Amino acid sequence: MSKVYKCESCGAVTTEKGHLCKPQPVEEECGYCGQKVESPRHVCAPMKAHLDYQCEACGRVAESADLLCKPKKI
Repeated sequence: MSKVYKCESCGAVTTEKGHLCKPQPVEEECGYCGQKVESPRHVCAPMKAHLDYQCEACGRVAESADLLCKPKKI
């Protein structure tokens, strides 16, 4: 997951903070538990109830098969 920055002055958003006058990191929040998410592999207890597929290639889990490259029903 690449870092995303938002300019505190004008509100512009980019992945390269050198393009902003006052860059601030944008923190992502989990839609299930509300915690700050630092890893794209974040899995919390409320999320587990909705995960039905696992990628056979990398082990990542998802709610739908189309989000994975080699999905397998759990």
